[in-house]
Amino acid sequence: MTPPQVIIVNGIGSVGKSATAKALQPMTSKPFLHVAMDAFLDMLPETLFDHPDGLMFEPADDAGKPMVGIKTGPIFERAMRGMRHAVAAMAGQGNNLIVDEVILEAALVQEYRDLLRSCDLRLVGLFAPLDVLEARERARGDRALGLARWQYGRVHRDITYDLEVDTSSKDPTACAHLIRETFGI
Repeated sequence: MTPPQVIIVNGIGSVGKSATAKALQPMTSKPFLHVAMDAFLDMLPETLFDHPDGLMFEPADDAGKPMVGIKTGPIFERAMRGMRHAVAAMAGQGNNLIVDEVILEAALVQEYRDLLRSCDLRLVGLFAPLDVLEARERARGDRALGLARWQYGRVHRDITYDLEVDTSSKDPTACAHLIRETFGI
């Protein structure tokens, strides 16, 4: 029996993780489930947003541009650790997965590697220039302006990828094709 395949797609908010994951699903040779970090965030009660035990958003100014920092509390951290373990449990049942995530620390990639050591794990970094990310953030209208600016120097720091993709020059379908071809899925 071949081990389940897990593709973790990491990137800054508005880089195109979910759109790429959804574009990839119908073009793979076998079924892949899409596990979205946003689904786990939606599980948190609204009272934990802007709460020190959950997720705090701290508006700031970065040379005249809006920036929104993130601070996390113990309940949020526990929920995200639960997500990583849920991903491992899903893969442990033989499911192939595409996980879209915003990983802010290289140590969390190592946790995924430890949890998924029996899987065929691939890590994909999605990148785009800051001005592109900020334009997408504005166009979405469902994110605080400035999240991308705060995440920009943090998300990919000290992480080694199996594949890096610039989403400013490829739409989600082209990104998905590249992932499929690179990993033979």
